[in-house]
Amino acid sequence: MTDSERDNRKDRIYSYMTSSSYVPLKESELAIVIDVPNEDRAVLRAVLEELEAEGRIYRTKKGRYCGVGSKGLTVSGKLSCNARGGFGFVVPESGSEGDIFIPAEKLGNAYDGDRVLVRIDRRESRQGHREGHITGIIERGNSLIVGVVTGFKGKTYRVRADRHEFFEQIRINAADMNGAKAGDRVAVRIKEYNSKGRPVGEVETILGNSDSVESCLNGLLTEYGIHSHFPKRVIDEAEAMPEMVTEKELENREDLRDKLIFTIDGDDSKDFDDAVSLDRTENGDYLLGVHIADVTHYVKEDTELYREAFKRGTSVYMPHRVIPMLPKRLSNGICSLNPDVDRLTLSVFMEIDKDGNIKSHRIAETVMHSAARMTYANVNKILEGDTRLREEYDSLVSVLEEMDALSDMLAAKRRERGAIDFDFPETKVVCGTDAEPLEVLIEERGRSHRLIESFMLAANETVAEAAYWAELPFVYRVHEAPSYDKLVSFNEFVKNFGYSLKGRLDPETIHPMELQRIAEQAKGTPEELMISKLMLRSLMKACYMDTNNGHFGLAARYYCHFTSPIRRFPDLMIHRVLKDFINGRLDESRYNRYVSEVRAVSEQSSDREIEAEKAEREADDILKTAYMRSYLGESFDAVVSSVTAFGVFAMLENSCEGLIRCENISGDYYEYNESTHILKGRRSGREFRIGDRIRVTVAACNVLMRRIDFVLEGDDGENVLRRLQKRAADDLKRPEDKKKGSGKKHKRGKKRERKI
Repeated sequence: MTDSERDNRKDRIYSYMTSSSYVPLKESELAIVIDVPNEDRAVLRAVLEELEAEGRIYRTKKGRYCGVGSKGLTVSGKLSCNARGGFGFVVPESGSEGDIFIPAEKLGNAYDGDRVLVRIDRRESRQGHREGHITGIIERGNSLIVGVVTGFKGKTYRVRADRHEFFEQIRINAADMNGAKAGDRVAVRIKEYNSKGRPVGEVETILGNSDSVESCLNGLLTEYGIHSHFPKRVIDEAEAMPEMVTEKELENREDLRDKLIFTIDGDDSKDFDDAVSLDRTENGDYLLGVHIADVTHYVKEDTELYREAFKRGTSVYMPHRVIPMLPKRLSNGICSLNPDVDRLTLSVFMEIDKDGNIKSHRIAETVMHSAARMTYANVNKILEGDTRLREEYDSLVSVLEEMDALSDMLAAKRRERGAIDFDFPETKVVCGTDAEPLEVLIEERGRSHRLIESFMLAANETVAEAAYWAELPFVYRVHEAPSYDKLVSFNEFVKNFGYSLKGRLDPETIHPMELQRIAEQAKGTPEELMISKLMLRSLMKACYMDTNNGHFGLAARYYCHFTSPIRRFPDLMIHRVLKDFINGRLDESRYNRYVSEVRAVSEQSSDREIEAEKAEREADDILKTAYMRSYLGESFDAVVSSVTAFGVFAMLENSCEGLIRCENISGDYYEYNESTHILKGRRSGREFRIGDRIRVTVAACNVLMRRIDFVLEGDDGENVLRRLQKRAADDLKRPEDKKKGSGKKHKRGKKRERKI
């Protein structure tokens, strides 16, 4: 029997089991009903086992098979548990009718992340959810857990997971501790689940002391499968690469070594993907050159380096360190466009007229020699007239000024077509050598940032359009219009500040220009950071696809990522396709191979990007919470960023956000109006709404939970602060731990005014 015939038979059996005429049957009964010959009974058994493993059917205690979804009573899906309540929700794999609420007592032996079977008990609970109980576990969702060794109990050590959604402690035999002791943060490999359904594991890695912020961050990387070390076989390949460009490598390359080309990057950057040049043509047009590191020359297909880069998908930029996609010998050395050395590049030359229109382009394999390693800070100062720097970089001043003018033209063209300017203020956590946060800064982007951004956007669009019309197998960067629900939610939010979206909130007709208008109105206001953050969340997540669906945020019909192959795998894949195309190597065989490759690269790169962004975001939250610990008892100005039934979220000027619980607002009982998003005192009539300016005191910080507790200034008595700090400590414990007694009390810091 062929695979195709087997799949067809499997689909027919599943369709029959989910039909209205089907009644639960045993295997022998099913064989008779669907007329399976004796010699094919083994095949039927194998098909049933596959369907059961896939979660499409299940077997009752009496051995009868039922189709998942049949009669709407049993469904399969992924379990997501609540960190504090112990209950969970199952998101059905069919996606129909919404999530299913699972009370704590009906979770069985299932844990957060497991694929499960759920029997629906109630169509609608008081909270508006379907409710059910877990009848079976299709697939366990956790193989590696990061947590803290809490001690020895019974006959085993126990590890409490950092991720509170996984609320069961992991049992570890003494022989499997691998040197770990109580108080260590460890990565645990789950080996099995015992007869009571409890997880049993072994310590794989000791990450550090549980009190260390660095161990929290390392645990985060481990949880998301982000590895800082490269396998030896990958390192060996990198080490075998020649340090300098050879004459043979220059054959058939355009020589740009005598041209004025340079890089512009951050002060602490070490991997330089891109360099720029600017000339004038005879007719007065600009000739912009964007020169990108030719990583594919070194990271070739079917090598260990290539496979490892594909697996990683992207470099990960944590506040305290960078985890590169490629070994440092390549990312910071051989591939990086460092000054004063020859480097192989893939260049895009764009002829641009005085109105900012790209008239023509050319893509070529090149070799360049960077004349300077410029920083954003120094370029900003040069453009602002810094005399000393203008003298030091005299040979670059005139070209930088022309680049600045061209950048403005290109930005004006983007605004004209309605692109959103993502030039929002960003926060940066500055860390010491031990990953302890030293400062939280709001970074304003200067003219040099916008200059490089404009040139890279132009190159990315030009390459994507060229690939589209050449009908190349390609990896596009796609960004779809926001959903109706997100548009409504964003509009309701900005109304609190006196702004609103005009026209119909329809994903089919909404134009990015309308969102850009709100961003411009909020510029320079206290709520700018808050609005920009929510706007980004309201937009759909951009992703990689092998089809060109355009980029909503940039109002671009064609877009890709071409300019960062040192740190993004899609860019590297695009370079491979382009180089084969411009060199006439894209025959039918390679074309067909690329068709399947670009699809796989798009999916893998999108997935790895999501994981990297989650890790980066959570690292920021951990460090911001750790940073605010040094301000316990101190008061600051804040803006109400969100209002809920249980309290008010407020954001400080440095973007750190905390919760003021209703129970800690003195003098009244507060009620939440769901339609207006206002919290109102029953007796006093005092209201809290989004956008209100308030004064808050830092009451408690729970680093592991990434949570900062505020109280209103005036409500910050000794008892309140002590109670909140005790609660922060207690929240780190599981219910079984809390019975033993309370956690340590934190001493209240001296209250004083201090600027963050």
